[in-house]
Amino acid sequence: MKRLAAAALALSLVAAPAFAALKVGAQAPEIVTTAFLAGKPMPYKLSTALKKGPVVLYFFPSAFTAGCTAEAHEFAVATPEFAAMGASVIGVTAGRVADLAAFSKTECRDAFPVAGVSKETIKAYDAVLALKPDLSDRTTYVIAPDGRIILAYTALTDPLSHIARAKAAVTAWRKANPK
Repeated sequence: MKRLAAAALALSLVAAPAFAALKVGAQAPEIVTTAFLAGKPMPYKLSTALKKGPVVLYFFPSAFTAGCTAEAHEFAVATPEFAAMGASVIGVTAGRVADLAAFSKTECRDAFPVAGVSKETIKAYDAVLALKPDLSDRTTYVIAPDGRIILAYTALTDPLSHIARAKAAVTAWRKANPK
């Protein structure tokens, strides 16, 4: 009976969407890493990206898994829309970092960079996957150019909801901050 209760609790933690712990209005921690775009390494610094406009920063558990692949495809399709609003996209993970060059080409379709981040970074963003603390949870942040978080959303089992929420947040920010 205890095993059944423990299994039900574990399943509920995975299945239920939750909200990211870093709150709207909080200052986003800096990220400095090597990212991959179209299979090629490039330096990435969040504060530099923010000088060009809002950043959609999405954490994903691991490259080449079903949910992460679907999410990457949809972010690739949406990247031109984000760019038209002056926003950039980057996907980050603490899982399967060795696969990111290939993942950036095939699953991100050369549209946006992906990068490996440290355990410290996923902790700083409160994006640690509860059941596997070495991996990132599926968490999306939209960060305004001033470094403040304008969207914080976590939903492990609904990867496609992240794109729509990020678009809505960038659209709302753009309306409030016309060029």
